[in-house]
Amino acid sequence: MKLLRIVFMGTPDFAVASLRKLIDHSCDVVGVVTAPDRPAGRGRKIKASPVKEYALAQGLPVLQPQKLKDPAFLEELSELKADLFVIVAFRMLPREVWQMPEYGTFNLHASLLPDYRGAAPINWAIINGETETGVTTFFIDDKIDTGAIIYQESTAISEQANAGDLHDLLMDQGAELVLKTVKAIESGQAESKVQPEGRNLRSAPKIHKETCEINWNKPGKDIYNHIRGLSPYPAAWTTLINGEEETGLKIYSSTFVPANHQLKIGSVITTKKDLRVAVRDGYLQLLEMQLAGKRKMQVSDLLNGLNLEKNAQMV
Repeated sequence: MKLLRIVFMGTPDFAVASLRKLIDHSCDVVGVVTAPDRPAGRGRKIKASPVKEYALAQGLPVLQPQKLKDPAFLEELSELKADLFVIVAFRMLPREVWQMPEYGTFNLHASLLPDYRGAAPINWAIINGETETGVTTFFIDDKIDTGAIIYQESTAISEQANAGDLHDLLMDQGAELVLKTVKAIESGQAESKVQPEGRNLRSAPKIHKETCEINWNKPGKDIYNHIRGLSPYPAAWTTLINGEEETGLKIYSSTFVPANHQLKIGSVITTKKDLRVAVRDGYLQLLEMQLAGKRKMQVSDLLNGLNLEKNAQMV
C-alpha cells in the first residue's frame, strides 16, 4: 500500500477534526491550505482559522491564498508534490487546483448526497424536519457537490437535536469517513459512483438574515424545527411588540405544545416563569432567548426584568 502525500484544505472547527484524525493515524500530510487571517469578535482582532492554529501546532506548512488561481499559490501548492487533496469545509476549488494531484481531490460533505447540496446542509436538514442525514465523501468536479460518491454513512437526527448538536455528531462521523476514504484510495480499493439525479432533491443554500426570521403563521412543529435548525448560530429571530416598543430578539430553544385556542397568532402568554407564543395549532413555549443588546438567557430569568403588557405579541 502506497502512503500518499496529502494536502488538506479546510477552515473551521468542523475541518479540524478530520485533519486531526489523519495526523493521529500517521497519514502523510505535507501541507495545509486554509483561509487568510481575518478580523473576528467585538474587538475585530486579526484571528487565524481553527485549521491554521491546529496545523501550526503540528508543525505543518500552511498556505493562505487570497485567490485560488493566483499563480504564486499554484506554484507553492505544486511544490508540495501531493498525491491527494482532502477538502473539508473550504471554498469551491477551480479546476487548476482539484485536477493537480494524481489520485484526485475528494471532499467531505455533511449530508447524504445528492440531497442537501450547498453551504448549509446541517441547518436545512433540521429546518426541514428530517429524521436522518449523514456524511458523504466524493471526488470534486466542476460543479458544487455533484462529484462521484466514494462513501456515505447515515445517522439519525433526534427530535431534540439542534444544529450545534448535529454539527458535532457529523464532525466526528465525518472525520472517521475521511480516514476511511484516504485508506481506501491508498490501498486502491476506493470505488466511486455517479450521483443519482432527481426532480425532488433537497437543497442547502447559504443562510441569510431573512432566512432566520420566524414566520409565526406556520404550523408549530415547523417553527420548532426552524428554531433548532438555526441554533446556536446564526439563531432564529423575531420582533416583540410590547405596547409602543418594538424589540428584536433571538430564540435559541423552544418546545411545541399542540392545542386548540382562539388567540391571535403571535399573541404572547406569560406566567412568572413561562412564556408561550400562540401559533395556529398550539403554542411555542420559549426556553432560551436573547433580547437585542442583552446576553442570552433562560426565559425564566429574562421574565424577571421584562414587563410584558397583556397585548404583547411576536411578529
